[in-house]
This record gives sequence, structure tokens and C-alpha cells, in this order.
Amino acid sequence: MTEQHGRGKARHRRKKKALLVGAPTVLAAAGVLAYGTAFGVFGEDARPKAAAAPAPAWADDTADGFASVHALGQKGTYGGRDGRTVTVRNLTDLEKYATAPEPYVIVVAATIPMDPKGKEIKVASDKTIVGAGTSGQIVGGGFFLGQGVHNVIIRNLTIRDAYHGIWNDKEHDWDAIQMDGAHHVWIDHNDLRHMADGLIDSRKDTTYVTVSWNRLSDNNKTFGIGWTEHTTADLTIHHNWFRETEQRNPSTDNVAHAHLYNNYLQDDPGTRITSSYGNYARGSTKMVLENSYFEGMNNPVIKDGTAALVQRGNVFSRTSGRNESGGTAFDPKRYYSYRLDKAAALPALLKSGTGPRSSLGTDDSGRATAAGTLTVAKDGSGQYTSVQKAVDAVPAGNTSRVVIRIAPGTYRETVKVPANKPHVTFEGTGRSRKDTVIVEGHAAGMAKPDGSGTYGTGGSATVAVEADDFQARNLTVSNDFDEARNQHLDGQQAVALRTAADRIRLDDLIVSGDQDTLLLDTAAKDKTGRVLLTDSYVIGNTDFVFGRATAVIDKSILTLKKRWNGTSAGYVTAPSTPAGRKGFLVTRTTVDGDVTARSFHLGRPWHAGGDASLDPQATIRDSKLGAAVKTAPWTDMGGFSWKDDRFAEYKNTGPGAGGPSGERPHLTDAQAAAQERADWLGDWRPTD
Repeated sequence: MTEQHGRGKARHRRKKKALLVGAPTVLAAAGVLAYGTAFGVFGEDARPKAAAAPAPAWADDTADGFASVHALGQKGTYGGRDGRTVTVRNLTDLEKYATAPEPYVIVVAATIPMDPKGKEIKVASDKTIVGAGTSGQIVGGGFFLGQGVHNVIIRNLTIRDAYHGIWNDKEHDWDAIQMDGAHHVWIDHNDLRHMADGLIDSRKDTTYVTVSWNRLSDNNKTFGIGWTEHTTADLTIHHNWFRETEQRNPSTDNVAHAHLYNNYLQDDPGTRITSSYGNYARGSTKMVLENSYFEGMNNPVIKDGTAALVQRGNVFSRTSGRNESGGTAFDPKRYYSYRLDKAAALPALLKSGTGPRSSLGTDDSGRATAAGTLTVAKDGSGQYTSVQKAVDAVPAGNTSRVVIRIAPGTYRETVKVPANKPHVTFEGTGRSRKDTVIVEGHAAGMAKPDGSGTYGTGGSATVAVEADDFQARNLTVSNDFDEARNQHLDGQQAVALRTAADRIRLDDLIVSGDQDTLLLDTAAKDKTGRVLLTDSYVIGNTDFVFGRATAVIDKSILTLKKRWNGTSAGYVTAPSTPAGRKGFLVTRTTVDGDVTARSFHLGRPWHAGGDASLDPQATIRDSKLGAAVKTAPWTDMGGFSWKDDRFAEYKNTGPGAGGPSGERPHLTDAQAAAQERADWLGDWRPTD
């Protein structure tokens, strides 16, 4: 990192010795995971075919809450995004695609009556069923998700009017959405009302479910959870408006982790429906109930003697009867990140924000649309044989997400996503992130082929992202510059991935190099650049995570490599954070490698260009530190003392961890509460 995107040499950096090149070894959480993808050279360029239209942003949305958790062989909940998008306007087509074994995004663009009344379509795995704006309606029936069905999104629909004339109906089990033993389901932005039985029934160990931003109304037995003797289910219920619903709002029986937050439960006086109770924790349930608003409800919060229910931040207006809590539940932030809205703001927020949205299930003109996807394959079976050619095909100024699906193979090229092409996703289509590799071998001191000088640190990147709202998943980005053979170069820095934009989402990647592997930057010193990297491996040895971005590295592995001559010495991070902004947050991550014990620093302050106004920051918390980490883990850089900047740890474990001291600052609990993922990302709420 001898220069910062053409702003001149940094006076404080010295030339580094070259580093070892070879097939890297990546440490897995439970041991050592080796991979050895061959970085071959391909001479063929692109042979484009007709490109699909860009997809709207909603087509790439994924669930939050427990539905986002990786478990049971499923990595979060993303529905049918890997399949075709079809538009349906009748029951025959809806049932055909919803029950098919292949993934589909099914856009419902009409009012579809169920025949016979009470019919529940048996939805298969890997489906998104989404209403086209406010026009998608299911009347007189709903959907059933059976044992083992998974990865389903039901979104932006109105499902209504299976009511059969009996208020406490025990004969007609006609639900809007019933789940028996399903997992990874996201129910979002629907209007559910006036059914013969439940609006939502989550039964028989259905788990990893998120129910968000729905309007539930005009019903008796509204939302039941349980019908099991096991206590294994995990559910998140947030930002829903329950209005004029008598019971089960929800009733939660034998749920291992029930997280309810920012819901609005309303019972207006003088109406024909009177609430019996609101939120109910039954059996062995452990419930956390946060920042919800209860208005006019009878018995707003109740619990069995065997259940645990923790309340905090709730508002109760004109309520009466039981309002209970007690016991020890769980910390939702151990499972996923979330951000609470103020309870007092919920009536206005949820009255306007719940239910179907005109922007979902449609293109920018309000028409039902198919997802925009470009395909890349070395063998010519895709639209392009080069990743860069696919990027070139994205229209400048695009406002909707374009997914570039990259087939397994090794793509030797440099790729740049320019600033005028936001909303681009790179997605490897192989079974593993090792199957799809983008690789090049440029270094800062190498001369450019056109004779215009050297690449510089930023210019050495194999993949450079300068556009906002970029995403990448399930692939490898590598710089395989051979330092051992290039000791004559003045500039050994060789970047694999550079980001210089805002709202960058990176998941399930391998980012591999030696010196200066991952440059997390911003478009300019005064620009915001937020990055979230999860479930990934980053490999290097010298300042291999560096830059001025506001970045979170979560649930990942930072793998330390020896240098080119077999010696062990290095630095994990080198933040160059501007004053008043947040730098690097490394959380729930392993830092280790096949290197000498006590040979690596966790970081040092990079005052790029000798800029004394910078205030570098790195916090490493809740992580496992291997024996490679020095007992004094922070060090000075270029005449700047780390003690004048912001470096800290919190509750790390492992042989490389250590207690607080003058050489090892630790956050207090109060300070740590303000240094979590949501604090770094602000109003940006990406999902895992």
C-alpha cells in the first residue's frame, strides 16, 4: 500500500521483502482446510449472446432474523432466485410452478380464487411466491409447506377470505400459510385476513422462520406456533401489525428461541372483535420481546410457569389484565444482527409500512417482471466467457440488481465494476467457493503494458469494485503475483480485491494473496464506504486487510501465511480511518495460520501519505486468536504511534488472546455495546 489511488507515495512505508507464492492453505474453524485450485491461463475473450434485462432490487432480497441463519444444510433463505422467473394469473399455473421440483420465482399478477375453497397449495422447496405490486391476491385458500420443505419466500401477497361463517371454527383447517416441519421460510409484506382458521400456523418443529412487515387482521386464531413436544424451533417475528385479532398473536408453544420485536398489537374499542390475549409464551418456550407497542389489548403479555419471557423497551397503551415476564431467555445477537426501531414510533411506521408494496414483484414501471441475470462460462455455454465482458453489458446508471452468474472455472483476468454500474452481484454457481476463481498476478511495482507507468497498489487489484450496492458470493478472488521471482520490483503489494464504494456485501468468499490482499477503501476521503464480509476466508501476511472503509468482518477466518523465504512476520490489519468515522470491526472470527508462534501483529495504524488527521480504528472482539498473535498485538507504523489511534479488543479467546494492559487495550462492556455490527452499518441493513 505504498500509494492511495494515485495520490503519491506514502513517506512512511518501506519496501517489503517478497513473499512465498504457492497454493495457499486456509484454516477452517475446526482444523486445516486445504485447497489447490489451479490458476490456469485462458486466451479466449468473450463471445456475448443477447443479455437479459436487469432485475429489480427485490429479486435479490434475502431473509433476515432466524431465517437468515445457516443451518440444516441451508445457507439462509433466498427462495427461488437460482431459477427462472414466471408470471402467473390463474390457479393452474400457480400450482404447477409452486409444486415443481425446480427453483422458481413466481410472480402472482392477478386475483386467484382457490377451487375448492380452503385449498392449500403444497409448496416445494426453493420457491419465491411474490405478488406483483398490490395486484397479487389469493382468495379462499392458501399455502402448505410440509415436512422438510425449505428455502421458501412468501411475499407481497394478499391472502384472504377462507372464512366459513363459524368464528371458532374447529372443522375447517383453512389457513393462509401452514407449515408442518418446514425450515428456512420468510413471510414478508403480506396482508393476511379473514381465514377459517389461522393466518399463519407454524407447526411440528418448523424452524428458522422470519415473519416480517405483515398486516394480520380480522381473525380469531391468528398465529399459532407449536403442536410439538420438542423444543427446537427458532423464529423471528418483527415489524408486524396485528389489528382486530382475538387470540394467538402469536401463541408460542415449546419454541427454543422466539424473538419478537417491533410489533404493533392493536384492539380498537367498540368493534365486533375483542382481544383475548396478545403475545403468549407457552410450555418450554424462551422468548425475547423487545420494543413492541400494545394498544387496547387485554392480557397483552402472558406466560406459562414453565416458559421464560424477557421484556424490554415495550410500550403499553390502554391495556389491561396480565402483563408478565420472568426467567432467563437468550441473546438474539448471538444468532444474527438486527436494529430496533423506537417503540413509540411503531403505530405510524407499521400502519404505513406493512402489507404489500407497489415496488415489490414489479419492474420500475410497475409491470410484473423476470429477474435480470447474465451468465458467464469458459466453455461458451453462457452469454459471456469473460467476467469483465458481462460487467460491460450492464447498462450505465442501472437502478435494478443485475446478477452475474459465473460457472465453475478459472478466469484469468482483471475485473472492474465502475462507479456508474451499481446493484451488481457476482455469484459463483459451483458447489463450493473454490470452484469459481477470478485470478491475476499484478503488483504495485509492475509496469503496465501500455507504458503508462506502474500499476500502483490500488491498480494491482484482480477485482476492483467502485460501484455502490455490489454483492459477491460463492467464489474465490486471488492475486498470485510471484514475489520470490520479482525481488527487483519496488512495490510488492498485490491486491486481490479492492472495494471503493458504499454498501458492499461479500459472503462465502476466498480472498487470497500475500501482501495487501484485501483493500477496503472509499471513493474519496470524505465519502462513506461500508462493507460487510461474512463466512469467508481472507489469506495474507502483511497488512492484508487495509484501507479507510467502515468495514465489518463477521464469522470469517483470517489466515496467516509465511513470507516467501519461509519466515513468519506480519500484520493482519492496517486501517487508515478518517477522523470521526468507524474503521474495522472484526467479530466472531478466527485469526490463525501455519506460522511461528507470536509472530503476527493484529494491526498497525496506516496514516496514508503521512496524513496526521487520520484516526485509524480496528476492534477485534468475540473472536478466536491463535498462538501466532503477539502478546503485544498492536504496533506503530511510519512514525505514528498506535496508542494515539483506536485499537482495542473485547472478549477474545484462544492461545493468542490476553487480558487488558497498557499494550493490550480492552473495551468496557459499555464501550462494547456501542461497537457492534449495527453500529458500524448505520441505516444500511443487509441480510446474511
